[in-house]
Amino acid sequence: MLQFIKSLSRDERGVSALEYAVLAGIIIVAVVAVGTVFSPALSSVFTTLTAKATAAM
Repeated sequence: MLQFIKSLSRDERGVSALEYAVLAGIIIVAVVAVGTVFSPALSSVFTTLTAKATAAM
């Protein structure tokens, strides 16, 4: 049993998958934060573009 635990502690096959999962989580949090901060500005830009496109038709 002790040999099995030692072999598991040296096994690094799942480490890269865990690193990618943590990195993806950080990126998602950053995108949500940026979206929350710039939401009012983006909303006004899209409202203006919609109004101009509707007026041009």
